[in-house]
Formats: sequence, C-alpha cells, structure tokens
Amino acid sequence: MEYIVAPWRGKYLQEGICKKECFLCEAGTAEDLAARFILAQNERTVVLLNLYPYTGGHILIAPKEHISSPLLASPELLSEMQEQTLRVIKILEESYHPHGFNVGMNIGRAAGAGVPDHFHLHIVPRWEGDANFMPLLGEVKVMFEGVEQTYQRLRPFFS
Repeated sequence: MEYIVAPWRGKYLQEGICKKECFLCEAGTAEDLAARFILAQNERTVVLLNLYPYTGGHILIAPKEHISSPLLASPELLSEMQEQTLRVIKILEESYHPHGFNVGMNIGRAAGAGVPDHFHLHIVPRWEGDANFMPLLGEVKVMFEGVEQTYQRLRPFFS
C-alpha cells in the first residue's frame, strides 16, 4: 500500500473532533473572519467554508445557537438558513459554474454528523465527472484548490 502524508488530518484530529469547544459556536462569535474562513455572519446564522471539503467551494451554514436538530429551531432561524442557502447557491453558480449541488444535513451521529450536537447545512458544488476511483482504490482525495484559495475566491461575493 502506498502512503500519502496528510498533515492536515492530524490538525483535524487534535483541533477538530477531539476539541471540547464547538467550532460552529466559535465561528458564530468570531471577530477574525478570515482566520476561521467565515464568509458571512447574520443575526442567527454563520456561513463558513468546510476546512475538510468534499470538493472546492464546500460551504457550511450553521445556526449561531447551539442546537442539535432543525426540529428545535425557530421559524426565524430556519427562514434565515433558507435565505442563506439560496444566496450561497447563487454565489457558487457565479464563481464556480458547477453542474449541480448537494445540499443537506447529517442529523445525529448515526447519520454521519461530525458535530452531532450542532446541526448545520452542507452546500457542495458538483461537476459531472468530479467523482473518480482515487478515494476508493487509492484512498486519496484530489482537490482542485486549497481552502485558502477558496476563501479568497468567495469572500468578495459576501461583502
């Protein structure tokens, strides 16, 4: 088996899933937006890049309130999340020209939620042919740009 070093995974394990604080709550109160790759903050929501994206342009929309399910959310919060979802899709269409999108939530650990106590929405731009054999056979994910480049590309659209 070939081994590929991915130092960012260590950072994820040390600072991500093993961290006691909720990174989504921290993002909702952050002052240094660029340091946390935050694209927008609104009254009830925060829009940020996924640091471990499925594809370039993978964006998260999360409530600032630490709640585990949309069933516990106020109508106002859900409305703001929907507005931000439409805004993000429009921005991604303009900036990346994807062929489609995956939009969804993993609610609860059994559903694959990496942060089961703080629900959030994933918006993932997709292109025909963007899936290949590399993750399955090579255990490697090929990304066309880094998170820093994605942030620099998208940030002006959220100003």
